Amino acid sequence: MPEKRDDRRRRIRIIVTVLVAAAAAPAAIFLGVSVWNDRRFYLVSLIIMLLSAVPFVLRFERKKLRPRELVVLAAMIAIGVAGRAAFYMLPQFKPIIAVAIITGIAFGADSGFIAGAMIAFVSNFMFVQGPWTPWQMEALGLTGLLGGLFFHRKNAAPPKTVPLVIFGVLSVLLVYGPIVDTSTLLTTYSDVTWELAGKVFAAGVPFNLINAAATAIFLLLLAKPLLKKLNRVQVKYGLLE
Repeated sequence: MPEKRDDRRRRIRIIVTVLVAAAAAPAAIFLGVSVWNDRRFYLVSLIIMLLSAVPFVLRFERKKLRPRELVVLAAMIAIGVAGRAAFYMLPQFKPIIAVAIITGIAFGADSGFIAGAMIAFVSNFMFVQGPWTPWQMEALGLTGLLGGLFFHRKNAAPPKTVPLVIFGVLSVLLVYGPIVDTSTLLTTYSDVTWELAGKVFAAGVPFNLINAAATAIFLLLLAKPLLKKLNRVQVKYGLLE
């Protein structure tokens, strides 16, 4: 019975996380674009953070280890922020997507989403905050969410390297890149046409390819050692679901 209740709660959290990422967060972004004309991007970012925290908080129902898991999640966010800062001289060549995916694999889709969103938000204080920030939060959060959905399993061994790297590349080319390119289109130009959209998305292809290559490299370098250490922490402190 306890295992069935845990499975039911886990499914509820996943459903809530997907709804937040697929509906609630995009709705907040649309509100910022259409109603506030991208002038209240801090408010939209705050709304996305609050929404992404909802499924994450559900994880800690009747659990006593919340502070420990929060510390580990904060550490992963810090790694992502520091990694982006460390490679600031290399445009698009950053480890942030790899870190978000690894967080999702280790702790689940809900943690992956909030880690990705927070990495984008916090690191932009070192770069530039702007109307693109909520879009980056959504895009990076989705990569972490999908990493958790595809690869997170209770007590499971780390995913194989080749499928993980392929997933990382596709997550950039099919999820992160198109969302960020869409933000460029809608936050930069007022008169959007199909021709203009084609040019913007075409211009983004080289940057997305660099980002995809960086994600593949960092997954190759970081996934196994980080997941191994995170698994040890989970076992030691009873953080496994």
